[in-house]
Amino acid sequence: MTEPADPTKSWLERYQPYRRRAEIGFWVVVLTIQVLFNSITTWIDLRTAPFAQPLLWELSSNLTVGLLIPALIAFERRFPLRWDTLGRNLPWHLAGTLVFCAMHVLVMMALRKAAYALVGASYNFGNWATVLAYEYLKDVRSYVLILCAVLSYRLLLLRLQGEARVLDAPETPAGTESAGPSLRPERFLVRKLRKEFLIAATDIEWLQAQGNYIGIHVNGHDYLLRSTLADFLSQLDPARFVQVHRSYAANLDRVAEIEPESSGDARLRMKDGSQVPCSRRYRAALGGS
Repeated sequence: MTEPADPTKSWLERYQPYRRRAEIGFWVVVLTIQVLFNSITTWIDLRTAPFAQPLLWELSSNLTVGLLIPALIAFERRFPLRWDTLGRNLPWHLAGTLVFCAMHVLVMMALRKAAYALVGASYNFGNWATVLAYEYLKDVRSYVLILCAVLSYRLLLLRLQGEARVLDAPETPAGTESAGPSLRPERFLVRKLRKEFLIAATDIEWLQAQGNYIGIHVNGHDYLLRSTLADFLSQLDPARFVQVHRSYAANLDRVAEIEPESSGDARLRMKDGSQVPCSRRYRAALGGS
């Protein structure tokens, strides 16, 4: 079955070079809007305080949250929140809210005390127990909203990019024993935009570890499959697919050129024009080249 025309491919290809900047820009815009709205609201409530005071409070709070967002994303990748892992990983995230709150309060208070000291004033944060209880109630909400935004964004990209899965292996007839090693999957089923089609294992050019998924690069397209790189490689032909980097594996039949680098690493130029990094510790897998 040939792959149907993909109306989102050009959009995704144009987006990928700017993806990192877009993701950072999203949080910068969200936190900036929050600073402005919360500062104005607090200033109106206080009435007598200068606007610089609530602005400093919100800047220190949201700057700290912004610094914690990458750590929170990495923490979720280590303890993913999915239906099949919810019972096991939810306690970790409950503990994570405590650490998130503690780091938020400590860094935020340090920034405020430093800013007040610069103008010859002192910042009194009041009773620690009261402050922590108040901030924890807000930080739990922030923690959940950040994760919801990250998971929703990840789900959107997954739906647009397409998710692959291994086709079920044929069942062994009852009363018989399988002979030899288990069959390696020859094809993978890809679901994309409510359509399904097959890709052949031999058409895979390279693989990349991406958190809880691996990216499968096939004929200029990228698909995601929920697996680790090591587990997926164990299902492929080891004479053809080899790991060439901590996060990459390549189909040797698809390698056009090997470009050595002065550091001892190399860069693999694939037949489709894409490039894959190859670290020196894995170069022996290329036949000593």
